[in-house]
Amino acid sequence: MSEHAVPFHLPEIGEEEIRAVTETLRSGWLTTGQRTKQFEQEFAQAVHATHAVATNSGTAALHLALEAVGVKEGDEVILPTMTFAATAEVVSYLRAKPVLVDSEPDTLNLDPDAVKQAITPRTKVIMPVHFAGHPCAMDRLLSLATEYELKVVEDAAHALPAADHGRMVGAIGDITCFSFYATKSITTGEGGMATTHHAHYAERMRSMSLHGITKDAWSRYAGTGSWYYEIREPGFKYNLTDIAASIGIEQLRKSRRFWTARARIAAAYHDAFNELPEIQRPLCRPGYEHAWHLYVIQLNPERLRITRDDFIEALKKEQIGTSVHFMPLHMHPYYRERYGYHRDDFPHACAAFERSISLPIYSRMSEADIRHVIDVVRSLITQYRR
Repeated sequence: MSEHAVPFHLPEIGEEEIRAVTETLRSGWLTTGQRTKQFEQEFAQAVHATHAVATNSGTAALHLALEAVGVKEGDEVILPTMTFAATAEVVSYLRAKPVLVDSEPDTLNLDPDAVKQAITPRTKVIMPVHFAGHPCAMDRLLSLATEYELKVVEDAAHALPAADHGRMVGAIGDITCFSFYATKSITTGEGGMATTHHAHYAERMRSMSLHGITKDAWSRYAGTGSWYYEIREPGFKYNLTDIAASIGIEQLRKSRRFWTARARIAAAYHDAFNELPEIQRPLCRPGYEHAWHLYVIQLNPERLRITRDDFIEALKKEQIGTSVHFMPLHMHPYYRERYGYHRDDFPHACAAFERSISLPIYSRMSEADIRHVIDVVRSLITQYRR
């Protein structure tokens, strides 16, 4: 067993974030306030959006976005089966139906052809997920949305920063939702952001994130605020605190450097695995900027004498952290039992799940860390190839 440990992920928190949190704590204002507003403004600028609404999680952002575009009971929302629980569960929050579709076999993003086949008179929203940080085929999805009068709400939890032919993810669909969970490209511990060009969506999400009461209700406790507020509709409690926002401001300012580091690691993996037919490497199509939030390899089982699960265990013995993104939603008990999905309904997603391993890729990785991962993967391939 190697003594060189490489965790799956470590956030990069510096003195700037620590100082910003300390300043916020000393300011006497801890909840949503001016620092949250600053974070929203700087984030909107970074992704070329007009408006940004900070939330306490990416899940909250998705929920607010679907509510803002008018998803109601009985509506249908099309989304990929190859995603995390949050993408579909927010649809259920609104008593709508998540309609799952298969993935493209190369990017693992939702397949626009499958989306078209899934559209019915009840479809309200297409919800693309930019898997691992590779943008979806947004032109085709936007064309479908226009043809069928649908909204596009993007799950961009993996996609900061990412771009589709020069357009930043965050400024393409009707609303785009980001996550700042601890393992994401930038982090506030827990947190999220919804971006849009539409003022009415931003106003709706901002109000509904604070119980459905008057805009900027947080300011009623400030010296310039008023005690008076009105409840427009029963909303939620999804606002981000100034403590978290102060971390986010500093993280956002480092996000391009973080991306450069991840892109360098992806390039090193790519070169190292180039001549290994036992491994299918992730790709980046021409015209796209990949966020490289994840680096997902797929094993070719017909060329190996080891299963994917045993390969993960072998990496673990060498103290290399990994994960699997994702077990498709249609394979989970809830979706099988509630909607009648079967394992073979989405063959591309199912095949990818059975072969996939997410390797470490984060800005704090040293050259020795990168080399250790490469050496162990190559050694295992050599040891177990047929």
